[in-house]
Amino acid sequence: MLKIQHSQGLNIVPFIDVILVLLAMVLSISTFIAHGEIKIELPKSDSSTKSSQDSNKLKIIINNENIFYIEDKEATLEEIAEKINALDRQTIVELKSDKNAKFDSFIRIIDILRNKNHENFQIITERNP
Repeated sequence: MLKIQHSQGLNIVPFIDVILVLLAMVLSISTFIAHGEIKIELPKSDSSTKSSQDSNKLKIIINNENIFYIEDKEATLEEIAEKINALDRQTIVELKSDKNAKFDSFIRIIDILRNKNHENFQIITERNP
């Protein structure tokens, strides 16, 4: 009787699964790293104000989706109010708002500043070309 041996081929399906999982992890980590900076498009004005180099300042940012940030970390209005209430009156509050953000979001920050009687703030814009 003649025995026929079937050669066992290399099963690469588990290898492909592992590679796809690694690829998904690399892509998700790389997009997280790429979003390290908050992208906003500042409104343009003839009398633009640039960001000050003063280290004694609080940066508040509103992006185009009306999400608030304090010092590049996402924050709620309550957290912003607490932070402003804890500020010294001499500390500069630097306000950057995306040109496509709702005006209502901008006004909410201004109201928090007014309630505290904090008048030492800057509205950052870009210069018209």
